[in-house]
Amino acid sequence: MSFLSKIFGLGSKPVIAKSQVKKFESLKASAFTSKTAGSGYNMKSDEYYIAGSVELGNTTTKCIITATNLVTSESYLIKKTVHMTRDIRPPKPNEEVFGKTVWGIELSKESVAEMVRDTVIEATKKAHINIEEDLDFVVRSTGVTAGFATPEESGKLIIALANGCLDAGVTPRKMAPAMSIDNFPDRLKDFSLLDKVMFDGAVVSVLPPQGEEVVSNEMEGELVTAGIKLGAKWTDVDYRNPCVSIDFGSTLAGRVVNNDEPYAHTVGNFLGLAGVIADSLVRGTDKVDKNGGAAIDLYSKDILKKADWKQAKTNAEKVHKVIDIRKVPMDRDRFGTVPLKPEAALKAGTCLIGCDVGENGDRIPDLISIGEELYKNHGLSTLFATMDHVSAMIVNRLLNVAFDENIITPGSALGITGRAGITGKKPELILEYTKDRFEDCVFVSDGLALGSAIMARCMNSMGTVAVPIGGKQGGPCILKDRRKLQQK
Repeated sequence: MSFLSKIFGLGSKPVIAKSQVKKFESLKASAFTSKTAGSGYNMKSDEYYIAGSVELGNTTTKCIITATNLVTSESYLIKKTVHMTRDIRPPKPNEEVFGKTVWGIELSKESVAEMVRDTVIEATKKAHINIEEDLDFVVRSTGVTAGFATPEESGKLIIALANGCLDAGVTPRKMAPAMSIDNFPDRLKDFSLLDKVMFDGAVVSVLPPQGEEVVSNEMEGELVTAGIKLGAKWTDVDYRNPCVSIDFGSTLAGRVVNNDEPYAHTVGNFLGLAGVIADSLVRGTDKVDKNGGAAIDLYSKDILKKADWKQAKTNAEKVHKVIDIRKVPMDRDRFGTVPLKPEAALKAGTCLIGCDVGENGDRIPDLISIGEELYKNHGLSTLFATMDHVSAMIVNRLLNVAFDENIITPGSALGITGRAGITGKKPELILEYTKDRFEDCVFVSDGLALGSAIMARCMNSMGTVAVPIGGKQGGPCILKDRRKLQQK
């Protein structure tokens, strides 16, 4: 029996598309569905591409193992291992500190590599996966960019992530695109189109901003956009170009994508602070550590049961008085603590839209004080309801700027991912703000990990012609157009 059949037994929950609502007026009647593997699914292992996503974030460090059916493009969650980034060991005296998280946790190449190594080994062991025999590819990414001095410094962290993967036993060939069909194992050769098209930098038919790096979270925005496209395959939403993606991790990421053919362009980029806002409010309570506490430390499915939602909305309006959301000015080299290059963005035709707390987070202490006041006066349940309203209002304000800048193509689909965007009642509240602007909206868990899975396939030209993930909404696979473009 293959390891896939062991993992995809009855009762497993490979949930990727967390929720999807096609008709906003029937939200309450719409089920937040999940897909489970068991009877009715053919788990022939030769059809599955096993990818590992390794991410060092400001709040959590994860290794997520996914299996994607190369015939249907439906992805399954095999195992997710999550550790708190605050628990990374401090750099030793002889180690260079090359950056820090948004909360000030210092990072060295060696400390990052150790954390990543242990997380990868733990995830693969729990998934009963042999790294050498079963794992097809590993993609490394990071949300830790806010504490870096320049966008280029994120490259040092990517190298540290790679070193951690190597130390765990991942070979270099599983972290770089194949040069030819001969580099694939026999079971995957028939699924690659590498002899027809090469990887030219477009991930799921979207090009990144051209020229020098525009913002240090560029790769994060690229991955979550691709991941939402893959997760949407579990729903009936055609989340292809044009589309808008918003990722609510500790920091904000995402893109506005137009409908150019065969490759769409990134005409908007979201950046700044996101989950940090909720974490700051929680730190005002006596329930978490004042320095390392996070909203996920307290979150549970019952946390909102006693919430006063009317009061929560009023509270959220107060919180938003210290939140600055706008098009990033040309004289800023950092917004929401994230390094960026406005002139490069202008040349690339990309509008930068940021979310900040004061200026580069200097009013985070005010958020902590507000959280303390709200907790004392209204309780923990209403405080968490306040966070739901805060996130929904952030989405609304981000989209207001994007529409004011006229960068959202009519007919775009909206996708949301990240802990501060899909938990609690946030999806319902977000839909209320967006129902007159978008016909389709999809909420996807672990969008970054799914993006890693699909990026690995893009790098190895492993598309599904019959069930395309790239291209335009309602359109066919763009393989023919890509071949024409590359033959020029």
